[in-house]
Amino acid sequence: MRNAAPAPCDHWCLFLDVDGTLVEIADTPSAVVVDPSLNTLISGVAQRLNGALALVSGRSIATIDQLFAPLKLPAAGQHGAERRDASGALWAAGRAREESLEGARASLRAFVASHPGTLFEDKGRTVAVHYRLAPEFEASVRRAVAAAAAPLDARYEVQAGNQVFEIKPKGFSKATAAEAFMSERPFAGRTPVFVGDDLTDEPGLRFVERSGGVSIAVGDRLSGQWHLENPREVRRWLAAILALGQAPGGDRPPPSQSRS
Repeated sequence: MRNAAPAPCDHWCLFLDVDGTLVEIADTPSAVVVDPSLNTLISGVAQRLNGALALVSGRSIATIDQLFAPLKLPAAGQHGAERRDASGALWAAGRAREESLEGARASLRAFVASHPGTLFEDKGRTVAVHYRLAPEFEASVRRAVAAAAAPLDARYEVQAGNQVFEIKPKGFSKATAAEAFMSERPFAGRTPVFVGDDLTDEPGLRFVERSGGVSIAVGDRLSGQWHLENPREVRRWLAAILALGQAPGGDRPPPSQSRS
């Protein structure tokens, strides 16, 4: 029997994946909608932890902001290839990397045009092909993405995900993003907790384990020290963190805090 999630602690810092962790996977990335109750919950937990909560996603930061508007939380996008710290400063792989993907963009767009049900996604520093609506093309998508990546220099690699293959810069991952956050306020000195559901989250899970933190796997694709079944359970667990300061005899409520 897999371990349920641990009892909440207000000395944690949280690194939360988005798709499959906070929200259910949708047929296409654009079909995902963040409901107001999730925004309220995330905002409250962030305040409870004095701002030590970051969204760590394969999506771009721009898309994360659109999904969670009006919140603008610390975030890592495109598997760590871009990051916004708690002060609002942005860190990203160079624009030259975006331009060097032009050949891959062209070939993958052509591939998608001839394979109905597949979807090309251009995130800027990474490009991906989804096949959720056409699972019969899995092997073809894998080959096409590998072929598109082959002419690129050693700074790129292919990343597999949940019914998606992606070309991303090497040297960046959700682990490198979490490590960078951990060197900064308000994350520094806290116990890191990573929550994720997909292969792209595994580096983050392993990083927090090495750092004496807590790894929580969502669903069945990954292993972690603890386990939650689905985004609904993740939300219930987050609500328990929010309730820490509200229980009789508990810690003081978090100070009022606004985020721009």
